[in-house]
Amino acid sequence: MNEAAPSNPPVSGNLARRVLAGERRALAQAITLVESARADHRAAAEDLLAQVLPHSGQAVRLGITGVPGVGKSTFIEAFGLYLIEQGHRVAVLAVDPTSRRSQGSILGDKTRMEVLSRAPEAFIRPSPAGRTLGGVARRTREAMLVCEAAGFDAVIVETVGVGQSETAVADMADMFVLLLQPGAGDELQGFKRGIMELADLIVVNKADGELAAAAGRAAAEYQGALQFLRPASRTWRPEVLQCSSLGGQGIPEIWDAVGRFRAALGESGELAEKRRRQALAWMWSEVGESLMAALRAHPGVAGQVGALEAEVKDGALTPTTAAARLLQTFLGPSAPD
Repeated sequence: MNEAAPSNPPVSGNLARRVLAGERRALAQAITLVESARADHRAAAEDLLAQVLPHSGQAVRLGITGVPGVGKSTFIEAFGLYLIEQGHRVAVLAVDPTSRRSQGSILGDKTRMEVLSRAPEAFIRPSPAGRTLGGVARRTREAMLVCEAAGFDAVIVETVGVGQSETAVADMADMFVLLLQPGAGDELQGFKRGIMELADLIVVNKADGELAAAAGRAAAEYQGALQFLRPASRTWRPEVLQCSSLGGQGIPEIWDAVGRFRAALGESGELAEKRRRQALAWMWSEVGESLMAALRAHPGVAGQVGALEAEVKDGALTPTTAAARLLQTFLGPSAPD
């Protein structure tokens, strides 16, 4: 089973050596460290990441999304077990939904992937999504690097998939996989359209039993719809495949598609270019998150925000004016008009 991480991570230097040695407990501790918001932990996390960064970057990075009930966890378990059979080591970073009311999260992916979680070649880490756009935990990118440094050559990020923007996971994965189910009806068409424009591979799950025929029809419809979308890649046209996670049918074909995708983008240099763009997107995401954290922590802003929010809610003040006042307090004379 995967180790539970302690609340007080050790010194980053020793921790980095243990991560590089492949110690599972050290990996759990390292991810706890990079997820921590404490200032002393952030400094240690940055030092840890600097040490493991040269040993990362060799893994296949997959982002997988789909609406609740489509069978993401079942698919990932079947897919992960197949990869292990092929000699790979699989890390799953499963982002659980965080309640807007309680800020608590389910964190139940270990129980939903019970067989995979027991495999010594697999590591499953559930993390709360928090407030981050697209349901992707802010530190998932850093956790991915740590997993790669620990020797996992396939890293899967499972997103919440509740109709939010999934751009965040597309900006950290080599290949973005959209999992759909047959017979879902028209209520999800808006969601599908936006996500389909990002998808490198569409997989119709549950293609077995009574749903087999419906899955075939759905796959044909999605393949037709792709003809009207501009491919995100110069060298790869998105494909539509079918699978049965419970029966294992179609899983090898999906892994074959992943290999063909990486080969096509690797030979053209597009994969390296994509990762460079992702690194820059990561940097600016960090700038935005850090600025927002600093803004909220500013004493003057903290003392002013409650009254301004009340005025905005009551319609006595425009959001633009309220934002300008907060920025004036935060930035002083240098604040923009």
